This record gives sequence, C-alpha cells and structure tokens, in this order.
Amino acid sequence: MKDNIICVKGVTYEYTDADNKKQVLEDFNLEIERGSFTVIIGHNGSGKSTLAKLLNGLYKPTKGDITVDGLSTLDTKNEFEIRRRVGLVFQNPDNQIVASVVEDDVAFGPENLGVPSDEIRTRVDEALKAVGMYEHRFKSPHQLSGGQKQRVAIAGIIAMSPECIVLDEPTAMLDPKGRQEVMETLLRLNNELGITVVLITHFMEEAENANRAVVMNDGAIVLDDEPKKVFGEIVFLKKIGLAVPQTSELLYRLKQAGLNVSTDGISVEECAAQIAATLK
Repeated sequence: MKDNIICVKGVTYEYTDADNKKQVLEDFNLEIERGSFTVIIGHNGSGKSTLAKLLNGLYKPTKGDITVDGLSTLDTKNEFEIRRRVGLVFQNPDNQIVASVVEDDVAFGPENLGVPSDEIRTRVDEALKAVGMYEHRFKSPHQLSGGQKQRVAIAGIIAMSPECIVLDEPTAMLDPKGRQEVMETLLRLNNELGITVVLITHFMEEAENANRAVVMNDGAIVLDDEPKKVFGEIVFLKKIGLAVPQTSELLYRLKQAGLNVSTDGISVEECAAQIAATLK
C-alpha cells in the first residue's frame, strides 16, 4: 500500500472576478507518495500553478478536499501544521527573500514557527549546507545570482523542516547554469534527505531524474507515468502544445526516418545507448 503524503480528491477550483467565474480544475484527483520526486508539466493556463497553491493550503478547493498527512486544507485549524509540512517555493526568489543577509533570511521561517534560537542556528547552517550556500551565509541576497537566490529561498523552506517541497516553476527566470544548480539541489534533497519533491515546470528536461511525470492540460491530468513513458507519447504531447526533451525529439525523428530505434530515452546517455544498440 502506498504511503501518500498528499491526497487530492475530487477537487474543483474556481476563480471569482467580479461577476465572472473561471473554473481552473474540475473533479481533479492526485496522490503524491512520500519520498517521491514528481514533476508536473503543462503549458501556461493548464492549471499547474493553481494546483501548487492548493497543495499547501494557500488556496482552498471550491469543491472536494485535499489532505496532507490526513489533515484537510479546508480546516483553518490545520493551516499552520500543513504549511510546516509542505513548503512552497515560488517562481521569483525575490518574492520570498525578506532579509538583508542570507542567513537571516533562512532563519525567518523557523523564527515564525517559534523554534528555539539554538535550534534555529543549527537548522540554518544545515539548510544552507544542503543547498550548497553555506559559504555565502553572510552576504546580501542582492549580491547573488538568480540560481543562488533560488537556492537560498529553498534553504528557507528546508529550515522549517518540511516533509514535502512544492516548487512552482522555480527555474523559469534562471539561466541554464542556475537551472542546473537548482535541479542538482532538489535531487540531493530528495535522494539524501528523503524530502518529497513536487516540481512544477515547463522545462521537459527537468523530468529526467524524477520518479513520475504528470502532464496537465486544461485543468486535467492527461498523462501520468514514468518520465520515459510519458515522453514516448511525442505525437500527443505536441498535439496539446508541449515540446519534448531534445533527446526524445531526436529518437522520434530517427524512427520516423526508418531507423528501428526505441523512443524510450530521455538522458543523453540513454539516447546514445538506444542509437548505438540499433546501429549494431
């Protein structure tokens, strides 16, 4: 039996603007297994950012229910505990950085949780080491690159000792180096600390090392499987307006050209192995 940390059951979510209502999700269901690394993919307007805010109770479902370790996000008494267990990282790190010194910013969350000062010191140091930013602890966040700022924002969440981190397109504003830094950090947190990661992104390559890839379109899940299998559905993904990793695209084109190659590969190594096996 799966040990699910988050359960989304029959959720509908509507935005209300003056007299107008816009339904973003309808009868939406999703389970996130503890310790997993799930990537949620979709184009703009697919509902993935709304889902991110629903997962830690920032938004409340119009219908249905979301539970975190059995605690309903609809119950206001659970808000504190849910947001301690599920941390949310936004697209722009500047929106989450509140202090003028890196270590003070990371300490902000635990301080608001009422954590004793000696434990805060330990948590801040461990969080900064976990994201590879300990040597920058005395710097101003404004001296940091975009990727470094995002890692500080992630450290601020880690210092609150969450069981799960939900990230809403955290690499969208970063250059390739910054994106790589953030992805390496997330993989390390998942593999070494066992933190559940839910990464919402439109960069297909970021699904390479995930356990699971969920594709959303018009507020619904249209694909949900291992990343290799999801990106094997190239024709369908293109039909709904999504790109695929360059490796998957190469294998697909080779197959279209008559080469008997499997499209079941995302990483460069997997792609090369598929081609080499076929040429033999």
